[in-house]
Amino acid sequence: MTTKSILQIFDQYEKARLNFTKSVAELALRSSNVPILNEANVLELLKPLLSDICKQIQHCATIALGRIIQNDVNVAKKFTRAELLPILLASLPKENKHQKNSILFVLRSICKHDSELATFVVESGAILPIINCLEDFEPSVQESAAWVIGYIARHNQTLAQKCVEAGCVPLLIMALQGPHLSLKQIAASALADIAKHSIELAQNIVDAGAIPYLAKNLNNLDEKLKRQVLAALSACAKHSSELAEVVVEAEVFPSVFMHMAHACPHVRKNAAALTRDIVKHTLELTQLIVNTGGIGALMEVLNEDTGEARIPCITALGYIAGHSDQLAMSVLGCKAILILGTILHESKDENVLAVTAWTLGQIGKHSPEHAKAVASANLFPRLVQLYTNEESGEDLKFKCKLALKLCLQKCLLTSALEPLLYDAPPNILKYVLGQYSKILPHDPKARRLFVTTGGLKRMQYIEAQPGTTLMEYISIINSCFPEEIVRYYSPGYPETLLDKVEQYSPQMMTVLQEPSTKNDETQIMLPHSSPSEELENLLV
Repeated sequence: MTTKSILQIFDQYEKARLNFTKSVAELALRSSNVPILNEANVLELLKPLLSDICKQIQHCATIALGRIIQNDVNVAKKFTRAELLPILLASLPKENKHQKNSILFVLRSICKHDSELATFVVESGAILPIINCLEDFEPSVQESAAWVIGYIARHNQTLAQKCVEAGCVPLLIMALQGPHLSLKQIAASALADIAKHSIELAQNIVDAGAIPYLAKNLNNLDEKLKRQVLAALSACAKHSSELAEVVVEAEVFPSVFMHMAHACPHVRKNAAALTRDIVKHTLELTQLIVNTGGIGALMEVLNEDTGEARIPCITALGYIAGHSDQLAMSVLGCKAILILGTILHESKDENVLAVTAWTLGQIGKHSPEHAKAVASANLFPRLVQLYTNEESGEDLKFKCKLALKLCLQKCLLTSALEPLLYDAPPNILKYVLGQYSKILPHDPKARRLFVTTGGLKRMQYIEAQPGTTLMEYISIINSCFPEEIVRYYSPGYPETLLDKVEQYSPQMMTVLQEPSTKNDETQIMLPHSSPSEELENLLV
C-alpha cells in the first residue's frame, strides 16, 4: 500500500469520529433523544474523544456532552461516576477559547440541576480553574466562567461561600466595569445569586464596592442588564437596614420607580421587589420612599400589571402601611383598598390572595378609622370565605385569619360585624363578639340594633365552653340586656311558652247584666299595650 492510501485510512477514521460527535451533538439538542443516547452508553463513547488528538473532535464531543447533561439530570448523575470531569479540568487551562467555553458549558450544565451535583463539581477542584477563566483576556470565556459561578452559588449558602472564598467577587465587580454587555449581565446575575443567601455574603459584596457600579449600570438601556442589576441590589438590601441604607445612598431612587413602568415585566417585578426590600426595614427608610413617590408608583403597577409584579407591589404596600398609622392613611388616600378588594375577589392565585389578605391586615390594624376603611369595602366576608374554604392552602388561611384578627380588634362598625355572627367560625367569632362587648355597654342604639337585626338571638345559639374567652364575651353582652329579653331569645324558650299554654287553666269571668257594669269590666279586660310595645319598652 502506498503512503497516500495508508494516510487515507486515518483520514477516514478522523472524519468518522468527527461525524459521530457532530451527530451526537445535534441529536442532544432534543431532550427526547437523550434517554436513547444514554441507553447506547454515549458517555463511554464520548470519553476518549474528549482528549482526541483533533481539536475539532474534542470541541464537538465536549459540546455534545454538555447538551446531554443539560437535558437529563440522570445522565448528569451518571457523569459523576464516569470519571469524565478530571479529563475536562486537566485540559481547561491550556485549551483555546472555544474549547474553554465548551468545557465551562459542561460544568454549567452539571451545576444547574441541584446542589448535590454542584457540590461534586466544587469538591473535584473546579473552582480555581473557573476563577482563572474569569481572569482570561477573552470576554466570552469570562462570561462562561461567571455563568458557572452563578449556577454554583445559587443553590445554597455553603456553595456561595466557597465561591467568595475563591476570590470571585472582585473579578465579577471588575466585569461590571467593562464594555461588554453580556458579561455585565452575567456578572450582575452571579452577584445576586451570591448575595441572596445571607447577610454575611451580601456584606462581602457591599464591602467590595459593588453597589456604586450596580447603580451605574441601572442607567444602561439594556433591559436584561436592568433586570439583573435590580435583582442584585434587592438581594443585598433585603438582609438588613444598614445594607438597605447603602443601596439608598447610591441614589437609585426615584429611578427605580421609573423602572416600575418599564415595558419588560421582569424589570417591573424586580423594581417592585427592590422597593419592597427597602421599605420592610425601618420607618425612616419607608418615609424616604413614600416622600419620593413610592406609593403612587406601586399603585400604578397594581392598576396596569396583572403579572408577577403584583406580589412584590402588594407586599411593599403592606410594609409601608404597617410602619405607622400616618403611612397607612397615605396608602388609604391612594385608594389602595379599592384595588386590593378587587384583587381579593377576582384573583385565583393563592400567593396573590395571601399577600393581599396580609396587607389588608397591616392597613386595618392601627385604629378604628383604619379598620372601618377595610370593613366598609365589605372585605370581611371574603376573608372568612377564603379562610373556611377547604381548598385554600395553609399560608392563605393563616394570612386571612391574621388579617381578620388585626382588623376586627379595631373595628367598631356594627354593620360590618353583624354578618360575621352567622358566617364566621368560632376562632374568628370571638373577635367579633369581643368588639360587641366593647360597643354595646356604652351605645343604646347599638343595643337596640343588635336585637332587631337578630344578633342577640343568634348569639344565644353559639356553643361556647365555660371558662373560654368566647363564653366571657357572651356573658358580657348578655349583661347589657334585661334578663327577660335574653330569656326570650334563648334556645327552647318558645317550647317553654307552649308548655305554659297547655298547662294554663283559664279563669271564667262572670258577665253581669247591667250594661254600665259590663262596659266597665270589658274595659278592664282590654290590654294596655301590645307585646311588641312591651319589648321595646324593655330595650329603652
